[in-house]
Amino acid sequence: MLHLNRPIVSFLLCLLGLIAVTRSATAEITKIEFTSKQPYGTFRTGDYVIWQGMIHGDLAPQEAIPGLEKAARNERGRVDYAAKIILMMPAALRAGNGALLVDVPNRGRVYAEALYNSPRDAPFLSGTLEQGTGFLQDHGFAIAEVHWELGQGAELPSFADSDGKTRYVEGVGFAIVRDAADFLAHAATDAGGTPNPLKGAISRVLASGKSQDGRFLKTFLLNGFNMVGNRRVFDGMHVFVSAAGLLPILQTGLGPMSSGEGAPTFANPDFPGVNDGPLTIGEITAKVAARGEVPPKMMLINSTTDYYSLRASLGRTGASGTADQPLPANVRMYDVAGGSHVVVLKAPTCTQSPGRLDWAPLSRALLLHLDDWVSRNAEPPASELMPLDTVSGDPPALRAPTALSAAVIQVPKRDQDGNALGGVRLPDVAVPTGTNGGQNAPQTFTCMLIGTFSPFAATKAERERTGDARPSIEERYHGRDDYVNRIRIAALDLVTRGFVLPEDAAVIVQEAASSKLFAPAAANDAPR
Repeated sequence: MLHLNRPIVSFLLCLLGLIAVTRSATAEITKIEFTSKQPYGTFRTGDYVIWQGMIHGDLAPQEAIPGLEKAARNERGRVDYAAKIILMMPAALRAGNGALLVDVPNRGRVYAEALYNSPRDAPFLSGTLEQGTGFLQDHGFAIAEVHWELGQGAELPSFADSDGKTRYVEGVGFAIVRDAADFLAHAATDAGGTPNPLKGAISRVLASGKSQDGRFLKTFLLNGFNMVGNRRVFDGMHVFVSAAGLLPILQTGLGPMSSGEGAPTFANPDFPGVNDGPLTIGEITAKVAARGEVPPKMMLINSTTDYYSLRASLGRTGASGTADQPLPANVRMYDVAGGSHVVVLKAPTCTQSPGRLDWAPLSRALLLHLDDWVSRNAEPPASELMPLDTVSGDPPALRAPTALSAAVIQVPKRDQDGNALGGVRLPDVAVPTGTNGGQNAPQTFTCMLIGTFSPFAATKAERERTGDARPSIEERYHGRDDYVNRIRIAALDLVTRGFVLPEDAAVIVQEAASSKLFAPAAANDAPR
């Protein structure tokens, strides 16, 4: 057995400490400033405030970000960046739940309120800071919106290339989110002594990203940005409708917009960078674990339209075959049966009525599960996926990239009404009034993500007149009470299994009870 003397042991410990300090010192928040501080509202946890401003930082030029070594340096020999930041937090920090939710904006538009606070009949689009249901605030989350994208609120370092063109170091977007999240969770002050407004209030950090920004989070994790020294940045990640994609910003670009703005479409299915790397979360997690990192707890949510328009099946099978790869222990995956990638009230450029399935209740319930999983190691619901079939071409699905010659695109199996089987079946799908999650047209970038809703005929006579093979509302339900009772049963089942909160179940049942699909209940025509 080898015995080391005390001086050698002390030296090695100092060396390890120096390495850790050196790693964490490759990035630093130099200045945080807020130009707007306003009240935000009063919630179950008390008053909230919203602060908006800028966060400034710098990086060691040796950090492994393509092009960073060529960028202009400050007086300390480091590379500067700056980005917009928005904080929504309890006015009295002790009233919070200890969780910081870092939301990654999508093409410069914030998303947390749309994902978690969206009301049932007036779905929020990205970009809103409206309170909506107040879910996040009622539960005490502190929310940080950290901008990262070229042309969308981030000031990225740049350099002149050999042709004299200005090139922007886009990969710094990952460092911005990393440094801001770590600062808000752990720092006392910035480099100039300005206090961290969340100092001492954060015990865990979650990340949220939808679509482009779900791909951001997976790429962030894959490339080692979830570590600052020996400390993990995000303890949990909530990744929405990112399918099998990554985000190609570890490169330099000419601007004015980000290299991560585009994605494969029916017009350009071979768009590079999105489906070129690891496709499954298992492959990504394996690479993270191989570096000695502990991967975060992760929940991945797919909509039905993601299978047709974003190759979501490759996120389950990888680059060949039709068999699902096993999910790692740190991951849960949920399919929203009948869900659209984005929910809008109107889609004037699309030929069919937009999909309208409200899956915000699922987002809310799953966020609380993710937080409990991170904070208490409480097991969340098991993964719920839709069974798949090889795509037949009707409706059309985005083909695999030419480079993935063995990839097989699959889409959800459907019942006789055209509704997807399996997955998380919200009451509107379990007790349907139409077909959810069809493919809209034309196959533009917008319409391919919107999906459709095709209502059932009201009566048998109407169905027969229009040639609709699907049973009508009249043939399915024995009046309003039958319909509402079935909705109530479906909602209570989801509450029991942890996919819907009781307060959301009440809203769903209330809407069913006031549905205009059925004649109003008889009432006296005069007061008694």
